Amino acid sequence: MHVTLRTHVRQSPAQVMAGFNQALFVSLAPPFPKLKLLRFDGCRRGDVVEIELQTGPLRQRWTSLITDDGVQPDGTHYFIDEGQTLPKPLRFWRHRHLIEPAPDGKGSVIVDALEYRTAFRWLDALLYPAMWAQFAYRKPIYRRTFN
Repeated sequence: MHVTLRTHVRQSPAQVMAGFNQALFVSLAPPFPKLKLLRFDGCRRGDVVEIELQTGPLRQRWTSLITDDGVQPDGTHYFIDEGQTLPKPLRFWRHRHLIEPAPDGKGSVIVDALEYRTAFRWLDALLYPAMWAQFAYRKPIYRRTFN
């Protein structure tokens, strides 16, 4: 299943990319499920991010590896995280973070492009509203941080 959200901000792609740090990562965490940051290496190839999701007494680990990062010829900065250890019911996770130059030349557009899978297509579809909401939650935080 694919989810894509776009957020226009006033800073350049290079400025926005430089702002993707541990403090931003923590601020982007939605109120539910509760997130405990265990490790944050950064947003470059080979970096690892590890969290613990807490839902009542249930605690699940999520470890992502940054598998690629760089700058495309059009000035788009990007990094990709892929789930290595995922909470149930997820079986696959890839999150492409793109920071594109804005079409009007003023600022940039942050694109959260996710792909996820569980064992069942019906469950993927059932999770879609929650996934969309988790990332829509980021939009005002991006604007506040990068405007």
